[in-house]
Amino acid sequence: MFAVIKTGGKQYKVSSNDVLRVEKLAAEEGATIQFNEVLMVGGDGAPTVGAPRVEGAGVQAEVMAQIKGEKTISFKKRRRKHSSQRRKGHRQELTLVRIGDILASGADKSGIAAAVGAGSVSAAAVAAAAPAKKAAPKKAAPKAEPKAEAAAPAAAAEAAKPANLLDAPKGEADDLTRISGVGPKLLEKLNDNGVYHFWQIQEWGPSEIAFMDDQLSFKGRIERDEWIKQATEFAAEK
Repeated sequence: MFAVIKTGGKQYKVSSNDVLRVEKLAAEEGATIQFNEVLMVGGDGAPTVGAPRVEGAGVQAEVMAQIKGEKTISFKKRRRKHSSQRRKGHRQELTLVRIGDILASGADKSGIAAAVGAGSVSAAAVAAAAPAKKAAPKKAAPKAEPKAEAAAPAAAAEAAKPANLLDAPKGEADDLTRISGVGPKLLEKLNDNGVYHFWQIQEWGPSEIAFMDDQLSFKGRIERDEWIKQATEFAAEK
């Protein structure tokens, strides 16, 4: 007996004991789930074709593991005034399942949770499924200490300041505009803050990135454009 199911925007022809990799599902390892979007069911006789689904049909499966697919590379290059290039790797999140029973009818009464894509689970659905919790009694807020609280952010920001900032470049400054998203204005800001070389950016950690984000007034750009990775590659070329 076989069935054609739809999950993650793709169609799969399956039989019992088949092992399948599908788009990530919201299910734990070892759980039993049921695919309810069955487009066709076939066996000894003529197959039953849905319109678009076969009513009452379902395919049950066991979740074997949450895995990642093969790595794919995305490469972009701009060939205009400020030429730049960006290279990103991606591994698609997948769920490995083993097909069990194929039900031509009665699947709606099986009591087994439906297979739902991880990206389709809304916060409202998760909250509805979670057991209700009693609200904790409100506690009186402690009295604020303005002076101490005002000093804390400044101290934290100073502690996060990169230790490798320079008063002047060591030898010839690197062409930081090779990094994607760095133009003349941003280059000027980097130099004003003591950044002249790829190896300086390469050494930044999370706290240094947060500090420089504030200095450059481009929140999140360093991580979004993968400056650390780009700077590491350019530094290796020297």
